[in-house]
Amino acid sequence: MSYLDLKTLHLLGVVLFLGNIIVTALWKVAADRTGEPRVVAFAQRTVNLADLVFTAPGAAIILATSYAMAWQAGIDLTGPVWVRWGQAMFIGSGVIWVAVLIPTQIAQARLARGFAEGGPIPDRYHRLNRRWLVWGLVATLLPLANLWFMVAKP
Repeated sequence: MSYLDLKTLHLLGVVLFLGNIIVTALWKVAADRTGEPRVVAFAQRTVNLADLVFTAPGAAIILATSYAMAWQAGIDLTGPVWVRWGQAMFIGSGVIWVAVLIPTQIAQARLARGFAEGGPIPDRYHRLNRRWLVWGLVATLLPLANLWFMVAKP
Protein backbone atom coordinates (compact mmCIF):
# COMPACT_ATOMS: atom_id res chain seq x y z
CA MET A 1 0.00 0.00 0.00
CA SER A 2 1.40 3.39 -0.94
CA TYR A 3 2.06 6.21 1.52
CA LEU A 4 -0.72 8.23 -0.12
CA ASP A 5 -3.17 5.32 0.30
CA LEU A 6 -2.20 5.03 3.97
CA LYS A 7 -2.56 8.78 4.47
CA THR A 8 -6.02 8.71 2.89
CA LEU A 9 -7.09 5.88 5.20
CA HIS A 10 -5.51 7.72 8.13
CA LEU A 11 -7.57 10.83 7.40
CA LEU A 12 -10.69 8.69 7.09
CA GLY A 13 -9.92 7.29 10.56
CA VAL A 14 -9.46 10.81 11.94
CA VAL A 15 -12.78 11.94 10.46
CA LEU A 16 -14.60 8.91 11.89
CA PHE A 17 -12.94 9.24 15.29
CA LEU A 18 -13.05 12.99 15.88
CA GLY A 19 -16.33 13.49 14.06
CA ASN A 20 -18.08 10.88 16.15
CA ILE A 21 -16.75 11.93 19.54
CA ILE A 22 -17.63 15.57 18.92
CA VAL A 23 -21.05 15.07 17.34
CA THR A 24 -22.28 12.38 19.72
CA ALA A 25 -21.19 14.45 22.72
CA LEU A 26 -23.13 17.41 21.36
CA TRP A 27 -26.39 15.56 20.85
CA LYS A 28 -26.03 13.54 24.06
CA VAL A 29 -25.67 16.78 26.01
CA ALA A 30 -28.71 18.17 24.18
CA ALA A 31 -30.71 15.01 24.96
CA ASP A 32 -29.67 15.04 28.62
CA ARG A 33 -30.73 18.68 28.94
CA THR A 34 -34.29 17.76 27.94
CA GLY A 35 -34.66 15.75 31.15
CA GLU A 36 -37.03 13.49 29.20
CA PRO A 37 -36.22 9.89 30.29
CA ARG A 38 -37.04 8.31 26.92
CA VAL A 39 -34.89 10.82 25.03
CA VAL A 40 -31.99 10.47 27.49
CA ALA A 41 -32.14 6.67 27.37
CA PHE A 42 -32.24 6.66 23.56
CA ALA A 43 -29.26 9.02 23.38
CA GLN A 44 -27.28 6.89 25.83
CA ARG A 45 -27.88 3.72 23.83
CA THR A 46 -26.98 5.48 20.61
CA VAL A 47 -23.74 6.95 22.01
CA ASN A 48 -22.61 3.45 22.96
CA LEU A 49 -23.56 2.10 19.52
CA ALA A 50 -21.85 5.00 17.72
CA ASP A 51 -18.66 4.36 19.69
CA LEU A 52 -18.68 0.74 18.51
CA VAL A 53 -19.47 1.62 14.90
CA PHE A 54 -17.38 4.80 14.43
CA THR A 55 -15.04 5.68 17.33
CA ALA A 56 -13.40 2.28 17.81
CA PRO A 57 -12.86 1.59 14.07
CA GLY A 58 -11.63 5.17 13.61
CA ALA A 59 -9.10 4.72 16.41
CA ALA A 60 -7.97 1.37 14.98
CA ILE A 61 -7.51 2.89 11.52
CA ILE A 62 -5.56 5.83 12.98
CA LEU A 63 -3.31 3.52 14.96
CA ALA A 64 -2.59 1.09 12.12
CA THR A 65 -2.02 3.70 9.45
CA SER A 66 0.08 6.01 11.61
CA TYR A 67 2.64 3.32 12.34
CA ALA A 68 2.56 2.06 8.76
CA MET A 69 3.20 5.60 7.46
CA ALA A 70 6.01 6.15 9.97
CA TRP A 71 7.61 2.87 8.92
CA GLN A 72 7.30 3.69 5.21
CA ALA A 73 8.69 7.21 5.70
CA GLY A 74 11.51 5.98 7.95
CA ILE A 75 10.39 8.17 10.86
CA ASP A 76 11.91 7.28 14.21
CA LEU A 77 9.02 6.93 16.67
CA THR A 78 11.20 8.33 19.47
CA GLY A 79 12.68 11.06 17.30
CA PRO A 80 10.68 14.12 16.28
CA VAL A 81 8.88 15.86 19.13
CA TRP A 82 5.62 15.97 17.15
CA VAL A 83 5.68 12.18 16.82
CA ARG A 84 6.35 11.67 20.54
CA TRP A 85 3.63 14.15 21.56
CA GLY A 86 1.22 12.66 19.04
CA GLN A 87 1.69 9.19 20.45
CA ALA A 88 1.41 10.43 24.04
CA MET A 89 -1.84 12.30 23.36
CA PHE A 90 -3.37 9.39 21.45
CA ILE A 91 -2.43 6.96 24.23
CA GLY A 92 -3.64 9.39 26.91
CA SER A 93 -7.01 9.76 25.23
CA GLY A 94 -7.25 5.99 24.82
CA VAL A 95 -6.46 5.36 28.48
CA ILE A 96 -9.20 7.81 29.52
CA TRP A 97 -11.70 6.09 27.21
CA VAL A 98 -10.85 2.60 28.44
CA ALA A 99 -10.42 3.38 32.15
CA VAL A 100 -13.12 6.01 32.68
CA LEU A 101 -15.46 6.70 29.79
CA ILE A 102 -16.38 3.20 28.63
CA PRO A 103 -17.16 1.95 32.17
CA THR A 104 -19.13 5.16 32.79
CA GLN A 105 -21.13 4.73 29.58
CA ILE A 106 -21.86 1.10 30.41
CA ALA A 107 -23.11 2.09 33.88
CA GLN A 108 -25.22 4.86 32.36
CA ALA A 109 -26.67 2.46 29.79
CA ARG A 110 -27.67 0.02 32.54
CA LEU A 111 -29.39 2.80 34.44
CA ALA A 112 -31.03 4.08 31.25
CA ARG A 113 -32.66 0.70 30.65
CA GLY A 114 -34.49 1.27 33.93
CA PHE A 115 -35.94 4.62 32.91
CA ALA A 116 -36.25 4.09 29.15
CA GLU A 117 -40.01 3.68 29.41
CA GLY A 118 -40.45 6.96 31.22
CA GLY A 119 -39.44 6.35 34.83
CA PRO A 120 -37.47 8.95 36.77
CA ILE A 121 -33.81 9.46 35.95
CA PRO A 122 -31.83 8.52 39.08
CA ASP A 123 -29.30 10.86 40.67
CA ARG A 124 -26.58 8.28 40.00
CA TYR A 125 -27.09 8.76 36.25
CA HIS A 126 -26.53 12.51 36.65
CA ARG A 127 -23.40 11.96 38.77
CA LEU A 128 -22.03 9.57 36.14
CA ASN A 129 -22.94 12.08 33.47
CA ARG A 130 -20.85 14.80 35.14
CA ARG A 131 -17.87 12.40 35.17
CA TRP A 132 -18.53 11.55 31.51
CA LEU A 133 -18.61 15.25 30.57
CA VAL A 134 -15.40 16.20 32.38
CA TRP A 135 -13.32 13.23 31.27
CA GLY A 136 -14.93 13.23 27.83
CA LEU A 137 -13.82 16.83 27.35
CA VAL A 138 -10.24 15.91 28.25
CA ALA A 139 -10.36 12.82 26.03
CA THR A 140 -11.60 15.01 23.16
CA LEU A 141 -9.15 17.89 23.63
CA LEU A 142 -6.19 15.50 23.47
CA PRO A 143 -6.90 14.26 19.92
CA LEU A 144 -7.79 17.79 18.82
CA ALA A 145 -4.39 18.95 20.07
CA ASN A 146 -2.89 15.89 18.41
CA LEU A 147 -4.45 16.97 15.11
CA TRP A 148 -2.59 20.27 15.39
CA PHE A 149 0.70 18.49 16.16
CA MET A 150 0.31 16.18 13.17
CA VAL A 151 -0.34 19.09 10.80
CA ALA A 152 2.06 21.70 12.20
CA LYS A 153 4.86 19.26 13.13
CA PRO A 154 6.53 21.71 15.55
